[in-house]
Amino acid sequence: MDRFVSHFTNRLDAKGRVSIPASFRSVLAGDGFEGLYVHPSLEAEALDCGGHGLLSEIDGLLETLSPYSEERDAFSTALLGASEILKVDPEGRVILTERLKAYAGLAGEVTFVGLGQKFQIWEPGRFRAHLDEARSRVRDMRKQLSARHAASAPQPRGARE
Repeated sequence: MDRFVSHFTNRLDAKGRVSIPASFRSVLAGDGFEGLYVHPSLEAEALDCGGHGLLSEIDGLLETLSPYSEERDAFSTALLGASEILKVDPEGRVILTERLKAYAGLAGEVTFVGLGQKFQIWEPGRFRAHLDEARSRVRDMRKQLSARHAASAPQPRGARE
């Protein structure tokens, strides 16, 4: 598997360590990134995490922006300047810094959420609410797509007469 999928909830220990799910560690190992690249999410009170795949996505985004532009500087600051590279210990754990925990509201337990090329770390209650909202939005979008598809589908002969 070369993608982060599913979600898992693990406990933070007293030292702020948390075990990265085994399937996520496998993806990171295959990616060849030593450690874990982490930055505050731009969309939510969560942490975006990954390895070379995530960094490649960020580089691809930055390459679309004009060098030395305000937009590129803003994205670079938010995605690279606010990032941390965490060391993964031999047991597959990382220590989340106080800054990262405070941004995402993490204490006690954290939920790891696979998003393909990256994963996010959420406070479990916030993730449940986010998942409920995402499911609701997807149902609405699906209805809109079905309605558009039905409206653009060719009508059988005689159906308009």
